[in-house]
Amino acid sequence: MSADKDLVSVQQARDLVEAAHRAQGEVARFDQAKIDRICEAMARAALREAARLGALAVEETGYGVADDKREKNRFAAEDVWNYFRGLRTVGVVSESKDVVEIASPRGVVAGIIPSTNPTSTAIFKILIAIKSRNAIVLSPHPSAARCINESARVMREAGIKEGLPADAIGCMTTATIEGTETLMKSKQTAVILATGGIGLVRAAYSSGKPAFGVGPGNVPSFIERTADVPKAVQDILTGKCFDNGTICASEQAVVCDAPIEKAVREQFKAQGAHFLSNSEADQLAKIVATPQRSLNPGIVGRSVEVIAKMAGLSVPPGTRCLIADVGGVGREYPLSMEKLSPILAFYVVDGTQQGAERSKEVLQYGGMGHTAGLHTRSREVAIRVGSELPASRITVNTPTTHGAIGFSTALPPSMTLGCGSWGGNVTSDNVSPLHLMDIKRVAFETRPVKSSRPAVTVREISQPAQPVRSDAPSRQPIVSASGGKISRDEIAEIVDRFLAGRRPEELEQSLPSPPPPRPIETEAGSMYSGPSSGVREPRLTRTDNGERSGRQDPTSVRVTSPASNGRSVVDFVSEDDVRRAIQKGEKIYINAKTIITPAARDIGEPAEIFAKT
Repeated sequence: MSADKDLVSVQQARDLVEAAHRAQGEVARFDQAKIDRICEAMARAALREAARLGALAVEETGYGVADDKREKNRFAAEDVWNYFRGLRTVGVVSESKDVVEIASPRGVVAGIIPSTNPTSTAIFKILIAIKSRNAIVLSPHPSAARCINESARVMREAGIKEGLPADAIGCMTTATIEGTETLMKSKQTAVILATGGIGLVRAAYSSGKPAFGVGPGNVPSFIERTADVPKAVQDILTGKCFDNGTICASEQAVVCDAPIEKAVREQFKAQGAHFLSNSEADQLAKIVATPQRSLNPGIVGRSVEVIAKMAGLSVPPGTRCLIADVGGVGREYPLSMEKLSPILAFYVVDGTQQGAERSKEVLQYGGMGHTAGLHTRSREVAIRVGSELPASRITVNTPTTHGAIGFSTALPPSMTLGCGSWGGNVTSDNVSPLHLMDIKRVAFETRPVKSSRPAVTVREISQPAQPVRSDAPSRQPIVSASGGKISRDEIAEIVDRFLAGRRPEELEQSLPSPPPPRPIETEAGSMYSGPSSGVREPRLTRTDNGERSGRQDPTSVRVTSPASNGRSVVDFVSEDDVRRAIQKGEKIYINAKTIITPAARDIGEPAEIFAKT
């Protein structure tokens, strides 16, 4: 039966991702207005169904509080959408004189959805995926498959009415590890949004695809001696008890500055918390942690009454939270781990430095990179402590649960919180539509790059030929009539043929007087230099005794060779050759090996001087 379920899950993942890939091609062509209409419709539909979906999640998973889940659904549908409504995700999204940024969707998003926050996470991931013109396929936690599929259905139907392809939102109904791996590793999957246990997140990172994962949130909350104690305690209990502590950013440990310890304890008792004795704490620890020192899933998201009954404890009626004094952090102290339930560890420290050190220890034991809380009246203390903690979010004077997700702070609202390199994640951001787009940047030159071979301008090309210096740099590469580059060996061969076939007196007639002797450069590029055509005039060289030599200077030579049709094919054409041909009304016959200087080509081609043989 298990093997059959795996096969069904694998095939379902393949079918959904293929269909989503086709649908995404259509979504990618939508303009901004259409994308926003679709997202608006989906957000409104999720908001209308927030209470029903929240109740369905509690009914199916047994985790949390229905009304709190309704509020999380509302947050994901309303607050998230309101924050990102105006974000441009189509075409040019930012522009300056020097850089233009253009948004491009990623493709198909694989959305891994947990059981602790199933419906709100599904709503959130669908919204940010479609807003950034992607398609999405959800892999639900098996214990929450029904409520997650219902959330996807609600949003899909609302989107279809505004033109969204039905397959742009997919959700597996049979989700197994094998099926989820198939989804993540599919060649059509572009990026993974992985929210869930550490094993699942690691699988996402090992899939070979870009992945935005999260990590566990063993969140410390430090109450520094200048804090407003009643408010600090109120905030901690508000965050810890919200949805029975199922949000990873909820407080897990209170770190109390010694001078205010008594006041803090009194406030916790006054506001509904119950401090356990050492023996009671030991009883609680036995049901919180497994023998392998992992969290017992049976207590996750459960109420104080249920947990107390499981541990055999008697607590006052109306108790909101259980608090235990813990002697340290680590495997020997089970209550120092992330508990995802209304249970807090309690530590006492003396001073800011000790508070920061203890908070760091808590984070290092299963919460690296996630969130930390701080309650203080000193902005300087907040910044100093925050700079020391390995956490991506340090919330100040607010519940960490609500502050980290952007509900009570100015952080981007998100149900997927990156933990940075501390937690093995690719980002420390609150994940948003921005993370599901590739940004192309069109960048214009702001600082010219010096070149040893400057470009030839139109003005230079149009100027008449000028005397050429032997040390002038080459302007253009030498090319043949067919457009290919000519090697130095080929040039040498042409020059040799010229020297063998031309007589000194022929060159004497073309020159008014012989120039002074110049060395013959060996670099092919330096043979064609000068301010105008880039071509040297042909010339003779002199011998040491001053007499004219029969050896010609191999520059701007015109060599002829017979063609099959009897025409004389020219092997080299200079600007002067073209001008003479224009004056005489003649054609210059060339073939694929003929070398034509750039200036000669610019003048000759418009005049239709060249005839190929």
